[in-house]
Amino acid sequence: SLLFFFLILFYPFFSHVFSFVSFHIISYPPLVRPPTPPTQMRWDPMPYPNKPCNIIEGLVTLAGNGSIAAQTGAAIHLYCATESMVNTFFYNADGDLLFVPQEGPLRLKTELGVLDIKPGEIAVIQRGIKFQVHLLEGKARGYICENFGLPFRLPELGPIGANGLANARDFQIPTAAYEEKQGEFTLLVKFQGQLWKTQINHSPLNVVAWHGNYAPYKYDLALFNTVNTVSFDHPDPSIFTVLTSPSPLPGVANVDFVIFPPRWMVASDTFRPPYYHRNIMSEYMGLIHGTYDAKETGFLPGGGSLHNCMSAHGPDSQAYDKAISTPLAPEYYANTLAFMFESQQVWQVTPYAYQAGFRQKNYLACWQGLKANFKIE
Repeated sequence: SLLFFFLILFYPFFSHVFSFVSFHIISYPPLVRPPTPPTQMRWDPMPYPNKPCNIIEGLVTLAGNGSIAAQTGAAIHLYCATESMVNTFFYNADGDLLFVPQEGPLRLKTELGVLDIKPGEIAVIQRGIKFQVHLLEGKARGYICENFGLPFRLPELGPIGANGLANARDFQIPTAAYEEKQGEFTLLVKFQGQLWKTQINHSPLNVVAWHGNYAPYKYDLALFNTVNTVSFDHPDPSIFTVLTSPSPLPGVANVDFVIFPPRWMVASDTFRPPYYHRNIMSEYMGLIHGTYDAKETGFLPGGGSLHNCMSAHGPDSQAYDKAISTPLAPEYYANTLAFMFESQQVWQVTPYAYQAGFRQKNYLACWQGLKANFKIE
């Protein structure tokens, strides 16, 4: 469907000359050097910097795929911020930004209004919309998925029917909230993977009215209506899809945003943790809070793991031993909220992510305790 929005500006827009900003830790695809190995990887939470920084200054790229110029693929960024954006504004010409806070609430002041989000909520700010990020507490950390492809939308529900998963009625958009400020301000722009800046003499958040369907939005993940098996075995994890950016190939996505929220597990005669598997999609997982049932140790809130196309993965040995020894009674998974950025294209890891001191170099050891259990009777 056509996306559009119409703005009434309090202050007229002027053209500006932009200059290049060197930001060595923001990267963009295609990322080809050094080549990404098929090795499974995991990271601890990214540590906060030693000096004050806003969310743009504290943004680093972990991985990416596709092509900004061709408007396909996505990038995974991590952010750590210790101060608000005060006289600085930003817009992204390359794609939509999906914010997933892990620590600390944020106030997103956009051209179309204000959105407050906290851990357990998400927000999307579309390509080209100017905004500022304010911290509502002393610091903030989280994840951002930058989508270069088709805009995020709700997934097709198929046999589920009209209701389930993320319902459209639960998404919230802002109302106009203009500000009349004149002075010296900096406008940052991400354009073709590079960061640019220009000076402006007024706040660009000066929209007094708007209408259309191209607006930032937020969503509370606690409102996700989880679907799961009530008999045996595992449905496909696509049942946990909150938002999807479709690809031209039916059945696989440019990028999916998937969550694993609190839920009942009742399957009989079933190994309930995720099966050991390889698949065509490439999976980056993060943890907002609690623990993840397939890896209850080592996978920390604020951390992440990467299992690329056809790289085998599954529960660690501790989770396996627990699953096969625990009686299969109905169980409620309460203290958990994990998510996944899943793409049909391989996530190419940046040199920063591969060499980071917070990457767990011993991640593969979590599977070393698994033993062959096949017996011929």
